[in-house]
Amino acid sequence: MAENGNSLNLGLTAAREAKKDEFYTQYVDIQKEVEAYLEFDPDTFRDKTVYCNCDDPFESNFFKYFAANFNRLGLRKLITTSYDGSSIAGGQITFDEYAEGTGERGKPAAISVEIEEVTDLDGDGAIGIEDVKLFLERNPHSHKPLSGGGDFRSDECIELLHEADIIVTNPPFSLFREFMSLLVEHNKKFLVIGNLQALTYKEIFPLIAADKLWMGVTIHSGDREFRVPDHYPLNASGHRTDEKGLKYIRVKGVRWYTNLDHGRRHQELPLMSMQDNLRFNKKINGKPVYEKYDNYDAIEVSYTDAIPNDYPEVMGVPITFLDKYNPEQFEILGTLESSDPKNPYRTRWYSSQDQKDAYFRRFGKSGNIPLNMSGVINDVKVYKRILIRHRAINNRA
Repeated sequence: MAENGNSLNLGLTAAREAKKDEFYTQYVDIQKEVEAYLEFDPDTFRDKTVYCNCDDPFESNFFKYFAANFNRLGLRKLITTSYDGSSIAGGQITFDEYAEGTGERGKPAAISVEIEEVTDLDGDGAIGIEDVKLFLERNPHSHKPLSGGGDFRSDECIELLHEADIIVTNPPFSLFREFMSLLVEHNKKFLVIGNLQALTYKEIFPLIAADKLWMGVTIHSGDREFRVPDHYPLNASGHRTDEKGLKYIRVKGVRWYTNLDHGRRHQELPLMSMQDNLRFNKKINGKPVYEKYDNYDAIEVSYTDAIPNDYPEVMGVPITFLDKYNPEQFEILGTLESSDPKNPYRTRWYSSQDQKDAYFRRFGKSGNIPLNMSGVINDVKVYKRILIRHRAINNRA
């Protein structure tokens, strides 16, 4: 098992290094998101075992939040596992048995931490993260080394996964497909951060279409700040270094992915009629409103607010529509990014010559436009789109 675990961990570390996706979520972003579920159902986490399986104890804000709020949330148990060679592990707390130099890259070795209670150990009249520190220091049995390196795919971590009710973490973006597939395979509830583009992954989109996964509550646009290891170059347009020398960058296009229910996903999206949209939005980005795709039996709707409330047929909408998707209001039918020529809404499959001809029409010279993996309007590929249809209109029909 150890040999297999080490191999897996090399894959995890290599992915983190190659993709530079070792981002550590801010406490306030975790707090806002979790609190939104409590507003919908105060017992969301009550009597549940929460597992943060891509996190370093104390350096991870996921661990900090759930440890500090253990009693208020009514948790049964909190489990966290770090990975061997973590770039930031050991900054706030280390254990003698996992000291510097024992892990990969001269960093602390992977450990697991399990907490079943949090009490006022420091006697300050309040219960918080300092009490958790004392508990771990006084109870060696609460933490142990992981021979498999802490990789979420290792036998040890999967065994802990079996015990968990809800997984809450920020997995490596480069391993997001594998991470989500593992959670689905083991039928787990989850709340995790991922890249917006993951919405169209073949492992992810079918879950969204089947209403088995949806967007979280609090992140819908803009960017979010993440802490990054000291060795990361600050090449992002938005970055800072705080008074302690810790590095932070702002990352665009991130979302919470979850299968925990919340109130926002049941709010109906207010819409105008097609005629009103045409009257108030005669042009969108310089193009006529509601053009028909050349290769799909659907109309193009360039932004979510322009979805007409009286059009019963198929529409192509931006992937950001899922931020406002109400499964009682709309039906998700597929995407325009499909290589399947049998897609029931596709009306044309472009031959190699078709794609060469389209290139010549647009640019007046020889070339090729790969048109079969997107919607097309007048030889121009449309950006990523999701195919949807109104439920209520079609149910009335």
